[in-house]
Amino acid sequence: MKTLFFLPKPRYLLSLASLFHTFPNPNPNFQRPPSHKLVNRPPPYRHWDLPIPTPRQTLNPNPNPNPNPDPNFSQADFSSIRALLADPALSSGASLEDALSRTGIKPCSGLLQAIFGHFDSSPKPLFTLFCWAVKQPGFESSESLFNFMVDVLAKSRAFDSAWLLLLDHAEAGEQPDLVSSNAFSILIRRYARAGKIGIQIGKAGMTFSAIRTFEFARSLDSIRDQDSEWSLLEILLDSLCKEGHVRVASEYFDQQKGLNLSWVPSVRVYNILLNGWFRSRKLKHAERLWRTMKKENVIPTVVTYGTLVEGYCRMRRSERAIELVDEMRGEGIEPNAIVYNPIIDSFSEAGRFKEAMGMMERCLVSETGPTISTYNSLVKGFCKAGDLVGASKVLKMMISRDVAPTLTTYNYFFRYFSRYGKIEEGMNLYTKMIESGHTPDRLTYHLLIKMMCEEERLDLAMQVRKEMRVRGCDLDLATSTMLIHLLCKMRRLEEAFVEFEDMIRRGIVPQYLTFERMNNALRKRGLTEMARKLCEMMTYVPHSSKLPNTYSGDGDASRERKTSIIHRAEAMSDILKTCNDPRELVKRRSSFENTISVADRLIEDIKRRANKT
Repeated sequence: MKTLFFLPKPRYLLSLASLFHTFPNPNPNFQRPPSHKLVNRPPPYRHWDLPIPTPRQTLNPNPNPNPNPDPNFSQADFSSIRALLADPALSSGASLEDALSRTGIKPCSGLLQAIFGHFDSSPKPLFTLFCWAVKQPGFESSESLFNFMVDVLAKSRAFDSAWLLLLDHAEAGEQPDLVSSNAFSILIRRYARAGKIGIQIGKAGMTFSAIRTFEFARSLDSIRDQDSEWSLLEILLDSLCKEGHVRVASEYFDQQKGLNLSWVPSVRVYNILLNGWFRSRKLKHAERLWRTMKKENVIPTVVTYGTLVEGYCRMRRSERAIELVDEMRGEGIEPNAIVYNPIIDSFSEAGRFKEAMGMMERCLVSETGPTISTYNSLVKGFCKAGDLVGASKVLKMMISRDVAPTLTTYNYFFRYFSRYGKIEEGMNLYTKMIESGHTPDRLTYHLLIKMMCEEERLDLAMQVRKEMRVRGCDLDLATSTMLIHLLCKMRRLEEAFVEFEDMIRRGIVPQYLTFERMNNALRKRGLTEMARKLCEMMTYVPHSSKLPNTYSGDGDASRERKTSIIHRAEAMSDILKTCNDPRELVKRRSSFENTISVADRLIEDIKRRANKT
């Protein structure tokens, strides 16, 4: 396998190391990748260089791309199953089950857990693997693996399959501990999320399904006899609020209070609803709930004030947020990073870095001090403002204070590189991460591929795609969509068709826009048989047929219109440079409009004559 690796000038390697918290290689099995050059020109020396920090701790506690958490299975078994799941010739279901049975592998929970970490965006093959493993003698699933399977199915909107899995295990009586409140909380959150997207049975139906899931779960003895019922209610309200259904959550909360007069809601419930109203930008509702809390003698916590502060910052009322900090001190509650972080983030987002750094100084003298989120807010703000020097200074500050940067920190730099099309800088930072033994996450790869696609660097994007899969990140909808669109744009339709087919095989429903573009491109090229297969694949998956308003099916016509507009604008610009007569300008400006009106009158005249005859 070719590995992305660059050999820039030594001086530039030092500058990249300043952006990366270098540590001793945490993976003793990590081999230095073979060098090859994908970028012709190394970027020049940058004035935002920093010294390499002293190694202290690992960025990722388990950067090994092929983890083996369970000694009961071998790496060979892992590799064999992974190859079968990635084989495009094997469809999910009976054919994949037969291939798994022929391997003679005895599955265990740890083996499947490791496989799931690599294919979490491929629900169909994973479900086939799980069902096959359950049938094998001696196999026992763990609760974490069972919940992972439920989450993968619900994430892909295969709620029927998720419910069948839950009910089968609940009714069979085998391993009853598998069906816990955690499994139902996953379903609740996924239903609420689907309600936000507004697909399948509609937003209202999805939010109702989330509530119905909670109602069913609390009817079970294993949940009703514990505190799980109330924690599950908090999860329901929190899920609805976070996905924009705060009104539904508030109404259900009032309903529960009316049905159970002895129930005293915890302050956590009020915090959830407060956060929901602020997230929906309903300031009056949030302030009304805050007054209700005071009236009912609900004792606020530091989280309550943190929620209020974050809400006012979200509404661009940072001054009111600072007043709340003084108010909570008067109540005897000492502010911490939960309170300071939203203010620092708000100032950074607005480019008010002097005030953000001043608030950082106040956070430094607090009992808990700044957290990684505090520093990440500053890094994000500077990168968003295009100030890489400022972001690098914050990075140096956090390292000097023994706060290790995370992948989130470096992803803000990747966002900067992606935004400004700095491919060389982005790829060299990526290489430095790989050299140090760290595994980038899916967002890192998403940003890199997005940058390649925008710059039309297809070969490099496909190389990153290969590494993404090898290092354990399955391609999700967004990444696959970007690659297919670029392949279509570069007239490599056969490869785009293979990517599209692989998405369907893995259980990912492509966007209708992607299908429409591919279908039009295939028919224009005369690849009618491939277009027929494409349409056939889409008929077997549930999908929306809605296209964005900006979409134009005829790309050539769209380009011609744009070219015509540009030519007319250039012609008018030349006229303005030489013509001083306003009447001449009006005459020239209306000439195109007159041509259209003449053509319209001609068409109408032809229609009238046709009707007479």
